[in-house]
Amino acid sequence: MKKSIYRYSLKRTKVMEFRESEKLSMPQNAYRFLKAIRLHEEEQENLIVLVLDVKNSVKAYYTVCIGLIDTSQSHSREVFRQAILSGASRIILAHNHPSGSTQPSSDDIKTTDAMVKAGKIIGIEILDHIIIGNGYYSFRETGKMEATDDCIS
Repeated sequence: MKKSIYRYSLKRTKVMEFRESEKLSMPQNAYRFLKAIRLHEEEQENLIVLVLDVKNSVKAYYTVCIGLIDTSQSHSREVFRQAILSGASRIILAHNHPSGSTQPSSDDIKTTDAMVKAGKIIGIEILDHIIIGNGYYSFRETGKMEATDDCIS
């Protein structure tokens, strides 16, 4: 009996250009970026991670999971795997609500809290979690995440 063996690789694909001076330390800048990649148009929930460097500039982004029309499931190992491989200093979590509502669900709040705790252990700060729909909701802007003195530059 034969067993399949797979090779995994990290492949970069340029998908857009973004002004280097536009840092994602402000939720409205992250919202503009998420609109540019058309996250709000997805018909199913997509959880993505924006990978940031030490100056809060976007290095990359990736999709963690695609869920059902109103939910998605994720685990910290999936959220942080690519962030670690791409040398992230900080990340921003983002997902869409196909309904257009930007209010976080109880699952959104629990997931965010769990990811923040995991990030502290790993050493990658979660700068914000943004929900996009008809507008946006920022966990940091609304006080649902603690700000640290060194996270805004």
